[in-house]
Amino acid sequence: MNLNNNKFKPGLYCVATPIGNMGDISLRAIKILKDSDLILCEDTRVTKKILKKFEINKKLISNHKFNENKNLEKVLDLLNKEKIVSIVCDAGTPAVSDPGRILIKECVKNGVNIFPVPGASAVSAAISISGFSDNFYFCAFLPEKENQIKKLFKSLSSLNSSIVFFISPNKLNKRIDYIKEFFLNRNILICREITKYHEEYIRTSVEELSNVNFSRRGEITVVISEIKKEKIGFKELEESDKKKINKLIKNMSIKDIVKKISEDRNISKKLIYNYCLNIKNEN
Repeated sequence: MNLNNNKFKPGLYCVATPIGNMGDISLRAIKILKDSDLILCEDTRVTKKILKKFEINKKLISNHKFNENKNLEKVLDLLNKEKIVSIVCDAGTPAVSDPGRILIKECVKNGVNIFPVPGASAVSAAISISGFSDNFYFCAFLPEKENQIKKLFKSLSSLNSSIVFFISPNKLNKRIDYIKEFFLNRNILICREITKYHEEYIRTSVEELSNVNFSRRGEITVVISEIKKEKIGFKELEESDKKKINKLIKNMSIKDIVKKISEDRNISKKLIYNYCLNIKNEN
């Protein structure tokens, strides 16, 4: 299928919409929306702004996590009559951390044609500028409960690949300790408000994450790097190192101790950090 075709095949079209900047919508997305018999959208108020911008006048039906099942019969009836139905979400690609998967599964069961109309993606956008491994694991939105987050992070900590997830700024601030606990030997990229006017990109190490200031507004995509390659060093601290740390910890922060000891000797920062934590916990 190409853009010059007069008609699209009947079926369900998963149409990606801009994640912030309206200029990121594709020509093909505009054309299929104009040719649709029905557009399913997450929030009609949001989608109406997009349709108005590109002079598209089509029937909209709200389709979110609370009414997806209710819409199934009506939508499948249209699709079985060989109509064109598009599904969009408020931003990005439907069914990826957004409503749509229930309908897609039913279409697969019923042999309905399903076509992707790709476009802007916060995940691929963040990975593309990270400088980290393009072998990545996408977590979507983190679980709400702390024990679930710790369980997830623990399972991911052994993966030597980039890790991507969505989170609000306030929640990220509350989860810093967990990130440091499981991903200490990595770098991190914080992407806030991607493609929007106030977009912001912060690069640091997980070790330094507590010192980073970022706005508490907007939406955040976080990318944690693959495991950093450590310099070849000692697998265990020598007694002289332990004695030195025991003295320093009375007057210095763990961060400063890690920096000082690792500069003086070729020792893993993680090893020093963990030893300092053990001392703190014992006290």
